[in-house]
Amino acid sequence: MSSAVIEEGSTASAQPVARMGVATLTAMVVGGMVGAGVFSLPARFGVATGILGSLIAWAVAGSGMLTLAFVFQNLAIRKPQLDSGVYIYAKAGFGDYVGFNSAIGFWASTVAGNTFYWVFLCATIGTFTDSFGDGDTFLAVAVSSVGVWLFHMLVARGVKDAAVINQIVTVCKILPILLFIVVLLFSLDTGVFSQNWLATGYGLGNLNEQVRNTMIITTFVFIGVEGASVYSRYARRREDVGRATVLGFVSVLCLFALVTLASYSVATQPEIAATRQPSMVGIFEGVVGHWGEIFISIAAIVSVLGAYLAWTLMAAEVMYNPARAEDMPRFLGQENEQGVPITALVVTSLGIQALLGLTLFVTNALDFMLDFSTVLALVPYLLSAAYALKLGLTGEAYEGISAGVRRRETIVAGIATAYTLFLFDAAGLKFILFATFILAPATVLYVKARSETGRRIFSPVEICLCAALVVGAAVGILGLATGRIEI
Repeated sequence: MSSAVIEEGSTASAQPVARMGVATLTAMVVGGMVGAGVFSLPARFGVATGILGSLIAWAVAGSGMLTLAFVFQNLAIRKPQLDSGVYIYAKAGFGDYVGFNSAIGFWASTVAGNTFYWVFLCATIGTFTDSFGDGDTFLAVAVSSVGVWLFHMLVARGVKDAAVINQIVTVCKILPILLFIVVLLFSLDTGVFSQNWLATGYGLGNLNEQVRNTMIITTFVFIGVEGASVYSRYARRREDVGRATVLGFVSVLCLFALVTLASYSVATQPEIAATRQPSMVGIFEGVVGHWGEIFISIAAIVSVLGAYLAWTLMAAEVMYNPARAEDMPRFLGQENEQGVPITALVVTSLGIQALLGLTLFVTNALDFMLDFSTVLALVPYLLSAAYALKLGLTGEAYEGISAGVRRRETIVAGIATAYTLFLFDAAGLKFILFATFILAPATVLYVKARSETGRRIFSPVEICLCAALVVGAAVGILGLATGRIEI
C-alpha cells in the first residue's frame, strides 16, 4: 500500500501537461503499489501455506486485481465526467447512500492502513529494543502518536506535492527488495525448498484452505491499483495507460511472488511463520548476518514514512471531495490558508489516533490493522466493479462502441465483481462485522449532509441498507461482549 502525487507544473492553465510515456507511467504504477506490506509477506504466507499454495494464491490474486485495474481504467474512459474519487462510481450506480458508504469505507481503509504503518514502523524498531515490542506497547503507541501529529502539522502547512519524495522513496525501497530476492535465491537450499513445496506435514490444512488464508494479505499489498487510471490525463497517448497498467502490475506481482519464493528457499515453513514482523528483516538476517537486519530495517522505515506522507493527504481528500459535492457535511470541506482540507485532515488524524489506542488491546495489532484496512477497501472495490458490470449489461455509456468491446469489458467487470465477493468471503465474518462498526455510526454524517441541503434522507431501499449495517454492528458488539468474537 503506497501512493504517489504527481506534480502538475507551475503553469497557469488548469489542464495538466501530458508528458508521460509508457516507461514513466509504469514507474508511477510500481511506485504507487509497493509499500510497507511487502516487508511482511514472508511470515504472512508462512503461517498459511507452502510454495504451491503461494503460487496459486498469487495467480488468483494477480488475475483478480488485474481485472479491477481494468475496471477503473474502463470507467475512466466510459464515464470521464465522474472525477470526484472512487466513491463517485458507487453513487452514480446505486444511489447517494451507497456512494456515501463507499467513501467512508475507502477513508476508513486509508486510516487503518496508516495505523498499520505506525505499528509496522515501531515493530521494526522493536527488532533492536524490546520496549517497542511488536509495535503495540505503550511506548510504541506514544511514539506513534507523536508521529501522527507531527505529520499532521507538516501536511497542514501545505506539503501537498510528494512527487520528489515518492521518487526517492521508490528507489530506496525497490533496490533493497531486489537485493533480498537475489541473495536468498543464490542461497537456495534444495532440501528446504522441497519440504516447503506442499508443506503438508505442518498442519496447514488442505490446499484450498491454504490459498483462502492468503487472500487478504495479497489484496492488501495491491491496494492502490485504482490509482493507475489517475495518470491517464498525464499520458502522451491514452493507450499508453493500459500498457503501463499491465506492465506495472505484472512487475509488482513478480516482485511480491519472488519475495515469498525466496523466503521459502532458505527457511522451513515453521521457521518463516515464527519470524517476527516485519519478517523480511529476520529472514534476511538469518542468511547474511546482522548487517542484513539493519539494512532491511532502514529500507522499511524509509518506505513507511514516505508512503505515510502521501496517504495522510489521500485520506483527508477522500472526505474532502464528497463534502464539496454535498455528500458529506459542509464542515469537512473547509480548507485552511494553504489550501489543505484541514477539517478532514483533523478527523483523519483523530481516526488514526483512535486506532492506535485500539492496538493496545488487539492480540496481533500488525495483522489486525492489515486485514481491517483490506476489508474496508473492498467496499469501494466491489461497488466500482458492480457499477462497471451494470454499465456493460445495460449498455449505458456504450453508444457507438462495438459489441465486442462492450462484451469484453462486461466480462472483465463480472470477474472483478466475483473476485471481490470472494475476498469478502475469504476475510471472514469477523472483519465484515468490524467494518459495520465504522459504516453504521458514520451514517450520522450522511444524515447531517442531507439535512443541510433539505434533501430526503433515505429511500425505502436505503432504510433497509442502513438497518442491515446497524444490525451487523449490534451483532459484532454482542459477539465481542460474549467472547464469541476476539480481536
